[in-house]
Amino acid sequence: MDPYARPLARPVPKPAPRPLFSRRRALGLLAATGALTALPATARRADAAARPAAARAAAFVGDPVHYWNGVLLDVFRKQTGVGPGPLARAAAMTNVAIFDAVSAYYNTWYKMKYRPYLEAPKYSGAPFQQGPDEQERVIGFTARDILVRLFPNESLFVNQRFKDRFGNDWTAFDIIKPLIAEPTAKRVWDHRLLDRSSNEDAYNLDGKPGAWRPTGGASCSQESDAVDPYWGLVEPFAIPAGAHFRPPTPERFATYEALLASEEYRKQVEEVRRVGSATASPADRDADKTAAAWFWANDADRTYKPPGQLIDHTRTVTALRKLDTYENARLFALLSLALADAAIAEWDVKYRTEIDLWRPVSAIREGLGDTAWQPLGATPCFPAWASGHAAFAGAWGTIMRAYFKTDAIAFEGRTDDTKSPVRTRRFTGFRHAEEENAMSRLYLGVHYRWDATDGLQLGRDVGNHVFTNKLQEI
Repeated sequence: MDPYARPLARPVPKPAPRPLFSRRRALGLLAATGALTALPATARRADAAARPAAARAAAFVGDPVHYWNGVLLDVFRKQTGVGPGPLARAAAMTNVAIFDAVSAYYNTWYKMKYRPYLEAPKYSGAPFQQGPDEQERVIGFTARDILVRLFPNESLFVNQRFKDRFGNDWTAFDIIKPLIAEPTAKRVWDHRLLDRSSNEDAYNLDGKPGAWRPTGGASCSQESDAVDPYWGLVEPFAIPAGAHFRPPTPERFATYEALLASEEYRKQVEEVRRVGSATASPADRDADKTAAAWFWANDADRTYKPPGQLIDHTRTVTALRKLDTYENARLFALLSLALADAAIAEWDVKYRTEIDLWRPVSAIREGLGDTAWQPLGATPCFPAWASGHAAFAGAWGTIMRAYFKTDAIAFEGRTDDTKSPVRTRRFTGFRHAEEENAMSRLYLGVHYRWDATDGLQLGRDVGNHVFTNKLQEI
């Protein structure tokens, strides 16, 4: 059972909970939306036309936004060789589609409180009335549609998860599909179709001491293994451009030569050499810091990756705070927008500035000549500065603080990383979690301190922009 399950919170329905519309109206609506040819013969009777796919008894346990984000995370776990940027993009598309669909539901039957991401048109008129579990169906059909568009190889899995929720196949007739779910998912899909996320430009190494180079291993042995070097050019969801919040280079050094000759660089390399070593002493990295390093890692395949962990933590917090479905839809959309744009902004920093900084393993082995040094964890195949984990953490913490209007919400977060000695860690608030997340990369031996601090600030800048400008109260 989903650990976030609780009785479904939904608005009190209006009178006459069963949909009331005639055979003529049902067929007319289907013809208008192009769905008539897909209508099963058994559904063309007037009584069947009014019946949703989930009409038979279905026990909806837990909030539907939580459920479908759980499906999203399971899909993340099934991906191999996919970077955090594309996963964050998928989360944003999924959650803005859900939010716009829920907004259309509220615009139709109640009052829309927040501006949609794209559109939220009313989808019905007399004599069509609200059907049973309509908000659940709106979310379910929309989420299923956008997920199979994003992950076509996982369509069987997603469709089964739909059936697990509703008891029926998604193909069964439901007027909600052509009225709102399918148009909403397609609108989001079309909006991102030319966002440059399919660009696969190759990366050219700078070829200088201090510049990033492949760090070895089967997945990082040549420059073509660099993960998503074009991602900083992807069109953002909310911020004006990937470079909009670009920080100055580390300590404002404009060249590799000046950077490597600096005292600050020497200090930062020496720090990670001590605290990030696979054989670090307890005096340099105690057991709690080692546990934090593995808890936040989630770099490997078969984990939900860094964006997924923060989405999971959000499920934990929102379940504790008992948010209703509309509020969940808004918060998860805001969070996912911030994570997606943090990835774009961070990859702009990694690949499109004057300094594509080499990883500690290269700095220590090649720069210091300590060829035996090993980091605690595996080094991702892209430049060090700045930290993606830190940027995601800063964006997440900023959205959570802004939404709840406080930092002081304690929670127990989880991890997917199999090397973590614990499955959960307790945090006193959002800042505690985000700062530990950022610093964990030093303890893992894959980042420098300025990667953490600059990444955090970048993520916070993105989060502030998203919360200030998107899905605002009407």
